[in-house]
Amino acid sequence: MVEVDPDLKAALTRTAQLVEAADRPIFEATFEHDGVLIRIDILIPQRTKNGSVWHIAEVKSSGSAKTYHIGDLATQYWVIRQNGLEVASAAIRHIDTSFVLEKVGNYEGIFADTSLLDEIGDVADNREEVVKNARDMLAGGEPICTTGAHCTFPFSCEFISHCSAGDPAGPEWPISQLPNSGGKLAAKWGAEGINDIRDLPEDAGLNDLHERIRQSLVSETTYLDSGGVKAATAKWAYPWIWLDFETIAFAVPKWIGTKPYSQIPFQFSAHIENQDGGITHMEVLDLSGDDPRAVIAAKLVDLPKKGAVITWNAGFERKCLRDLAAAVPKYKKQLLDLVERTVDLLPVTKANYYHPNQRGSFSIKSVLPTLAPHLDYGELEVKDGGSAQVVYLEAIAPDCTTERRAEIESALKQYCGRDTWAMVEIYRQMTA
Repeated sequence: MVEVDPDLKAALTRTAQLVEAADRPIFEATFEHDGVLIRIDILIPQRTKNGSVWHIAEVKSSGSAKTYHIGDLATQYWVIRQNGLEVASAAIRHIDTSFVLEKVGNYEGIFADTSLLDEIGDVADNREEVVKNARDMLAGGEPICTTGAHCTFPFSCEFISHCSAGDPAGPEWPISQLPNSGGKLAAKWGAEGINDIRDLPEDAGLNDLHERIRQSLVSETTYLDSGGVKAATAKWAYPWIWLDFETIAFAVPKWIGTKPYSQIPFQFSAHIENQDGGITHMEVLDLSGDDPRAVIAAKLVDLPKKGAVITWNAGFERKCLRDLAAAVPKYKKQLLDLVERTVDLLPVTKANYYHPNQRGSFSIKSVLPTLAPHLDYGELEVKDGGSAQVVYLEAIAPDCTTERRAEIESALKQYCGRDTWAMVEIYRQMTA
């Protein structure tokens, strides 16, 4: 494969030369038509008795071809056809999430192609009109258009703050903040001129959670059913093990036996609470850069052999434990036992608590400030799971200094420990 020159003018010339030769795949093949310039990730020639035909492969990091990829591929198809090339296929080359790394450095099979040639034809046919409209728009003044869902799907537009600056103020408590189906409800009631949760009628047919939120906002009070929390957790056996994982997911797997985007735990925190209220803390963090699963699994089996394993959104922790059991069969029985003992504080909280400042969210970082504002994530260097992944990658990099790695270790331990202690505090405040 040959990569064309990064300089665009030189790239056009070099691409023309490589297309003329048609003897090898071209990386970042560059073409222009009617002021539209494209760079095709991979352009592959195929010799036929009638000359050369070409295969377009647009590489994406997603696990499948997406609807929004069609426009990008259609534009490339249109430009390359206008340059006189015959296109035999056009595909999105994406990550094959079923791929398993079996040998270090051997990534054969990690990509899969999804052909979209049949889907892009009609889209490509309208590109001439799209280009004309774009040119007319650029020749005039700044267009005025209403902001909406198109500003954030499939990705957020970087100009959204500029375009929304002149929008009228929205409702204080928009219906879209209602969990799960808020967007659909906002569209439904917006058509009837109702945009604020507080203005929804009592017979709006809301589900129990949405109705609790509505009543909380109308009455400007916090909803709390301490008895409901106690009843829901009455059968949780002691000791209570408050557990949280931090994970890393590589698009290109790093360790043998892992798949693209597999969530690999590199850290856990566990606050272990006895029935008398006494609490001890156990934590593990592996910043070696090696596969951390064996280290994490070995320490997990040191947790108490009985008692409820309490999590926030239990599906995630259960999957981490099951995956560890499969990856480290030596501890399979103990890890699967932890899975069976895992319970979830999130649905208990949803059913029995709501504070207006949650604004429809039941993430732990939305609930915690309403019950224990002194536990502020803002004071931490690592404030969320995304940041945890970023500093983990920094820590395992070969050029990370010993001093910086020590700082990251401390920051990650503070963050993960805050997550498990947050659950303890949330429960205590709801049942006080």
